[in-house]
Formats: sequence, C-alpha cells, structure tokens
Amino acid sequence: MDQLDAMAVFLAAVETGSFSKAGRKLGVPLATISRKTADLETHLKATLLIRSAKGLELTPAGRSYAASAKAILEQVVEAERTAAGEYAEPKGDLVVTAPIMFGRLHVLPVVTRFLASYPEVSVGLVLTDRVTHFLDDQVDVALRVGDLPDSNLVAVGLGSIRRVVCGSPLYLDTRGEPAGPDELVLHSVISFESISAPARWSFWSDGVEINTPIRPRLSVNTIDAAIDAGLSGAGLVRAMSYQVVEHVRQQRLRVVLERFEPKPRPVHLVYDRQRRLPLKLRTFVDFVVPRLRDRVMEASL
Repeated sequence: MDQLDAMAVFLAAVETGSFSKAGRKLGVPLATISRKTADLETHLKATLLIRSAKGLELTPAGRSYAASAKAILEQVVEAERTAAGEYAEPKGDLVVTAPIMFGRLHVLPVVTRFLASYPEVSVGLVLTDRVTHFLDDQVDVALRVGDLPDSNLVAVGLGSIRRVVCGSPLYLDTRGEPAGPDELVLHSVISFESISAPARWSFWSDGVEINTPIRPRLSVNTIDAAIDAGLSGAGLVRAMSYQVVEHVRQQRLRVVLERFEPKPRPVHLVYDRQRRLPLKLRTFVDFVVPRLRDRVMEASL
C-alpha cells in the first residue's frame, strides 16, 4: 500500500464528505476510493470513517489521523518544492473563518490585500457567527472574539473590543440617559439575540457581575437590523464597539452606561499547532496579524 496516496484519498473523502465526490475530485473510480480507505483502516487497525445520513463522519481516531495526515502531506509538498527550487513563493489554498460583521468590515479588506501580494494563494473566507472546528470544517485559520478554551491551538492576540450600550441622540435627549443598569426597565430596548433566549444584559460594578433583566420593545435576528433600529431612535441597542464605532464618531449614536461595561473581549487569530507551518499559512499569519491589530485598535471607542 502506498501510504501517502492512501492518506490523500482519505483526506479527499473527508473534505468532500463522500467517496463518490472524492473520486470525482481525484479522477479515480469510486471503488478505488473505497478500497484504499478500507486498506488504510486495515493497516491502522482502526475505523476512521463511518457512514451516516449526513454523509461520511470522522471517528475520534479518524479525526486525529486526519489532522496528522494533512500536516504530513503538506510537509511532503513543501519538501518537494524546496528540492525543486520553488519554495520562494507561497502557493495553495487556505480556509479562513471570522464572525460575519467583523469579517466583512475588517478581515475581508486585509485578505484582499494579501491576495494581491501573493497571487499563487487562494483563500476561502467563511463568515459565520458559529464556532467552527478546525478539522471537521477544514479550517486553517480562525478569527475568534471572546475568551478561548484551553486547546493545542496557537492563539495570537490582536487586541480587545468593548460591548457597549448606545442610543441615538434623539432618543436619549427625549428619554434621558440611564444612570445605571437598573434603569433599563424604564427604556425601550432593542434585542438581536434569539427571541426565546433569556432577556438579560450583563454588566459589572465594583468587580461584581450584574445580570439585568430587560424587556425588549423590538427583537430582531441580526445586529445590523438592531443598529439600524437604534439609529432610527427606536431605543437602546447593545453591540460590540467595532460594530458602532463609526456611528459614535459621527455622533449618530451615543454610548451610555460606560462605567458598568463588562470587561473588554479579546480578539485572537487562531491556527493549528504544527512542527513546521506550511509556507502559505506562515506567510498569511505574518501578513495579516499586524494589519488586523491596527484595525482592531482603530475600531476601538
């Protein structure tokens, strides 16, 4: 058995989600994909993939093996390129994920500059507010907002952002500014969390967290809509500072309850730990980190 070839077949099946799609991607018959995967499992004495209604799913052993196999194959490709004298220019595909609004406002402009500088690299930018998994979602780099769980991933700090409460000058001049979280009950509140979620906003006072019940006058399912409603004077909206910074600077929104704000949330660029990073990934990280740090700082209130 050609183990490197079997690894490539296995990863193609993982990435495409089915043997038939892997066969089309590699240009080989379905039976060959199935046989090589079975041979690999026999060699390893472990089940790597199981079929389900959703398609192919990795077992715990398969998840671990896929991560190692991907790293090994990338190292083989780089070794071949080094031997051939082609190592000067990064090449290949990268999958990058980021929260929807932060990604659109800040990650996308940096990625397009990166692509202009490195024409042999292609980037798949996935904007989602769902927490993605590096192996299951085939992610190379993720931008994460908030505290990170302990893991083997490398996390590069980019700065921090605040969670603020704000309203339009028209609304605040008419209704007045709340002096503390307890006065939110007297105000119209706009919420963009799930309608079925508990209606509470968290604040801090003297190092103690305060969970303040709210009664939204308006509930929407996107932050863009919530901010638009706040701009119209419909009430108070809570958002991340980068989402409203331009409106605040242009005095279309005014921040309230600043001394009760929760601790700023950290922003990190996260990628998988490997002995030797692929050139495309190392180049990407080196390029985007300083630029994203600048953008996080500029987006701070």
